Amino acid sequence: MDIEDLQHYSDAWNAHDIDKMMSYMLEDCILKPVGLKGGTRTEGFDAVKARFIEVWTELSDLEFLDERHFVQGDRGCSEWTLVATRADVSKLEVDGCDLFTFGRGKIQVKNSLLKNRQ
Repeated sequence: MDIEDLQHYSDAWNAHDIDKMMSYMLEDCILKPVGLKGGTRTEGFDAVKARFIEVWTELSDLEFLDERHFVQGDRGCSEWTLVATRADVSKLEVDGCDLFTFGRGKIQVKNSLLKNRQ
């Protein structure tokens, strides 16, 4: 995985292209979110895929802006601002980052961290 791969992964998120997104994930991938809902660990390709789809259901116009990516060996980071509209039509804008662990050329662990703005 390199910076270009992380940008393509982010582009797939913004396009809501689940198949492209999941092409960057290992079969035994793990999602560990922390933030808006506290976060629940999700393990395995199908479960992570279902959770990503659920996110788009909750935030149908979700988009990541101002992405910045870093890669060092088997670790990576993407910083971003997430903008979306909630089901109750309230606007969401939150800064955050994904901390990645890579394995076998793909994303093995995705730690998503969100910072609520005051």
